[in-house]
Amino acid sequence: MKKLTLFSLLLLCLAGVSCKDDYLVTTDPTRIGADLFYQNQTQFEQAVNGVYGQLQTITNTAYLFTEFNTDNTTLDFNPLDRGGAAGWEAFEFSTVNPGNGEIANLWNQHYSTLYNINYALEKLAPSTIDANAKKEIEGQLKFLRGYHYFNLARYFGDVVLVTSTLKNPDQAFDLVRSPQAAVYTQVENDLKEAAALLPASRTKKVGWANKGAALTLLGKLYLTKKQYAEAVSTLKQVVPLGYSLLPKYADIFDPAKKNGPESIFEVQYQGGNDLGEQSNFMYVFAPRLSQGAVTGFANTPPGGRNIPTNDIMAAFEPGDLRKDVSFQPGYTLNGTFVAIPFINKYRHPHTITGRTDNNWPVLRYADVLLMLAEAINEQAGPTAEAADFVNQVRKRAGLKELGTLSKDAFREAVLKERRVELAFENHRWFDLQRTKTPAELAAFLNTYGAKEKANPTVGRGGIAFNALDYVYSDFEYFLPIPAPQILINSKLTQNAGY
Repeated sequence: MKKLTLFSLLLLCLAGVSCKDDYLVTTDPTRIGADLFYQNQTQFEQAVNGVYGQLQTITNTAYLFTEFNTDNTTLDFNPLDRGGAAGWEAFEFSTVNPGNGEIANLWNQHYSTLYNINYALEKLAPSTIDANAKKEIEGQLKFLRGYHYFNLARYFGDVVLVTSTLKNPDQAFDLVRSPQAAVYTQVENDLKEAAALLPASRTKKVGWANKGAALTLLGKLYLTKKQYAEAVSTLKQVVPLGYSLLPKYADIFDPAKKNGPESIFEVQYQGGNDLGEQSNFMYVFAPRLSQGAVTGFANTPPGGRNIPTNDIMAAFEPGDLRKDVSFQPGYTLNGTFVAIPFINKYRHPHTITGRTDNNWPVLRYADVLLMLAEAINEQAGPTAEAADFVNQVRKRAGLKELGTLSKDAFREAVLKERRVELAFENHRWFDLQRTKTPAELAAFLNTYGAKEKANPTVGRGGIAFNALDYVYSDFEYFLPIPAPQILINSKLTQNAGY
């Protein structure tokens, strides 16, 4: 009989499958009921690992909502197969609607993880496990809850805020969306508590968060809310915790140098085996007809997604050492150069087709330095301290220091620096969103769309653009609430405009 893990059981409960006592009573040694599980420290640590494991599924498609829908990336258009047009391609062309399956998956994945977090916290509270272990496990779970709700609130605006499990299915039909501000308050509280509970040093458990991760995410929350004084004071607490920029930019993404001194938090993957923990970003992002020219394995068709745009490629200054690491302008197949660019950050040798060993960086020290530069400038102008933070990043890139700039010019310089330093790491949408009003963001993306239509990064095989492609409206500042959720619960409202 197929093994039913604790977490799949919890997901079934969340999905509405009956979890009656007689179902949990079983003599099958491969099954364990939730009420029988949380008995000791090892089991609680397994629960935390399970929640961290769910980050892989979420991260695998996060580029759709954070890079693909911006001026950073586009697609290697396939005129012979339009099957993705209503799904993942909709994020590139701004044709997303509430019935989009990728959005439904995004919502469900976050909330299924949140259920597991809340359930584990409820079981942890009365437990009598070692006090220090209990403290760290609580910190891990609250960091993760803050992380998930921060993402949801930025994606959707007002969202359902639940911090405890439901006692019966009927309660689910009374849930309504909480204001984004209330969700941010919960995120702030969770991250503050996590920062107080988690160790300052790197945890012995690879992939688990520490104090620096909680403080960095909290600082990012304050920056998003334009609470610049709080952002500065919070992010400055990260600086003395032992992080540093790696001498070489390429080393950040090298699987052989995972979780290095620049890494604050990254999603863990493991390739080179049959355990099912691998990443495959190289394959998803490689040009679709490149065969094995990019990946090294011709038997696994590349996806052609998240192709660097002409716009992002032009954003790199001459001599920027990050450029060749971040992307390549094309590939050579059978002796012929094909000028379709591809992301190079996650391209490394591996032993099994489709199973790469690359982690995904979520928070790293360069991000902290650039956030500090931005927040200090907004609070006090382009001080020498603010310039030093951004110039540390530029120095590693082989670029000259920023000269004397006005507050507005410094702001633009830092945001440009964030774009190239953190390119293809799922920051671009959130940076655009938090620094522009809905009207400004729509105008910005319409300008980009017009350029991409006039001069597409990748040819379209004679297929004309649709009249609605690259037409952005103010309401697209947030994603739509998935249509299935509103069908299930009529008390949920849709975001205006959809």
